[in-house]
Amino acid sequence: MQNDTDIQLSGPFKVTDAVGSAHDISGIRIFDEGYGIIDVYVDFAGSIGALHLYEDAVVIRQILAKLRGLGYQGPDFGHGDLGLQDDKLVVLEATEEFNAFAARKGWKNLAEEFDDDEDDLAAADAASSTQLDALMRKFKG
Repeated sequence: MQNDTDIQLSGPFKVTDAVGSAHDISGIRIFDEGYGIIDVYVDFAGSIGALHLYEDAVVIRQILAKLRGLGYQGPDFGHGDLGLQDDKLVVLEATEEFNAFAARKGWKNLAEEFDDDEDDLAAADAASSTQLDALMRKFKG
């Protein structure tokens, strides 16, 4: 499940779940842009059915170890929205600390565009306030 809006973070590797069963992961990916919290998509080569691997702490630790081996430094994260989980896909919800790693891989934080707009508004408000203060002093004097 790869398309032109994905950033591939990892190629294939294997994990072993809490009961000792091996699973092939075909890759880890994220979308190339988003707002704040990033969903991390872990694609499995075969069906994982109803195994609920998104809840398997052993599997999650191995996925995070893979991401840390690729340069991610930060806290663990848990599963994403349950509606996103699939029979060949585990979706994890990253922490904010993941954003810096994702940005180095090409991810764009769309929320930053709004931060710039807010900074511009704050600067405009400060300038207006300064002008108003000058007018008030002029009228008082």
